[in-house]
Amino acid sequence: QMTATIDPQILSAYLASKLDFYLAMLQEMVAINSFSANPAGVNHLAQLTARQFAPLGFHAELIPSADPLYGSHLILTRPGRTPRTIGCISHLDTVFPAAEETANQFHWQPAGERIYGPGTVDIKGGTVLIYMMLDALHHFTRDLYDDTTWVLLFDASEEANGEHFGQICRQRLAGPQTLAALIFEGGRLEGPEAQLVVARKGMAVYHVTVTGKAAHAGASHEQGANAIVQMAETVRQIASFTDYDRQITFNVGTIAGGTVVNRVPHFATATVEMRAFDQAVYEEGMAKMLALSGQASVVSGNGQYPCHISVTVNHTMPPWPRNAATDRLFAVWQAAAAALGLRALPEERGGLSDGNYFWQEIPTLDGLGPAGGNAHCSERSPDGSKEQEFVRPGSFIPKTLLNTTAVLALLRNETP
Repeated sequence: QMTATIDPQILSAYLASKLDFYLAMLQEMVAINSFSANPAGVNHLAQLTARQFAPLGFHAELIPSADPLYGSHLILTRPGRTPRTIGCISHLDTVFPAAEETANQFHWQPAGERIYGPGTVDIKGGTVLIYMMLDALHHFTRDLYDDTTWVLLFDASEEANGEHFGQICRQRLAGPQTLAALIFEGGRLEGPEAQLVVARKGMAVYHVTVTGKAAHAGASHEQGANAIVQMAETVRQIASFTDYDRQITFNVGTIAGGTVVNRVPHFATATVEMRAFDQAVYEEGMAKMLALSGQASVVSGNGQYPCHISVTVNHTMPPWPRNAATDRLFAVWQAAAAALGLRALPEERGGLSDGNYFWQEIPTLDGLGPAGGNAHCSERSPDGSKEQEFVRPGSFIPKTLLNTTAVLALLRNETP
């Protein structure tokens, strides 16, 4: 039994016979609004998910988020006969408030080779792919399934702030007994080519504040130090830090300043998001941003009052660069793909996932979920220029064949 393999055609037929059941699971999940800031909805989805996985032998634990704005993280565990562990990671939340779903008539809607709906690909479809893989292993390789300790972790607030969840993943999974942390964010599948995520950019969000000096714009203009003019200069400077060759970008995302037009503005603010793949480049970018703090170049007309800049770091998520442990896991998936007549390609993605928080401690691979598109989009326009999030149900079986074959190889060959 330890040399267990599953004939891909038999596995494919089994999954196909249950595809309606798997899609019904997904439809039930998509019907629950689980916007990050709707903790009741997130907790409702957690309870549904726990019920759905119970037949595979999982027991549920809910851990309240560190931030009371968010719902509870869900951990499903099935202890094995050995401590050898595989972690599977997904999240409960979506980016869509209930009112937005209603306004845009955004709900479960099959259309040809697509199913539209909130979370279909990001990431409720990914949760269903975890279930499909475990169902296959439970059905065909029961001994190996029972030997393995399975830990499934679902973030309540991945779309908002995953820091607390990242700590939980490290607590539950770190250690030599864990072969892999597998993340089921969506992954491209074009013909025989499957893209798996092996690296993600890190992010930092900065708050930039300029204080100037107010003055009457007509009577005493020269006494004022214009915070907006200073901010305009600072924003140009920040934009110049972007370096595509070194894969670091700075996005000035919001800006505000001033109160009324007959007053020299004494205050302006901006928020900036920085992203980079490489840790050294990331740290250098942060140093450049923080170095902007202090006395600024714009001075009042009478030369007596300079503007002042303050930069603070609001939120950080470390980069997940290419690394040996992820590359070793990718090689297992690559071999599994080749055996199935597919090609696995590595993708370095600009977006974030929970993997940013734990790749250094646990071998991590991402993009194992289904194929789809328009993530984070709820609008549809008649001319087709705006389209809603969708998943491709045709990707569920090929992706599950790949994940199941690779996990079997991992369990057979790897000794922690």
